[in-house]
Amino acid sequence: MTTVTVHEAKTHLSRLIAAAERGEEVVISRGSKAAVRLVAVNPPSKPHRQFGMLKGKGSFDETFFDPLPEDELRLWNGEGE
Repeated sequence: MTTVTVHEAKTHLSRLIAAAERGEEVVISRGSKAAVRLVAVNPPSKPHRQFGMLKGKGSFDETFFDPLPEDELRLWNGEGE
């Protein structure tokens, strides 16, 4: 565990960030009292996406393109309950 003062942290911030990224624990103190701990943030992993991965998973028939019934059309237009 590395413990540094605020002044040292401002002076050597890049070095301390590199240490935290390597997994070391870095504590920044005010005087003799520990104030904060500097830790690395793990970037969130991106979900695996592949073009066309949903091909064939859904389907629709010819009625998909039919006009909506009047009562549903009014709801889409915000004209009723």
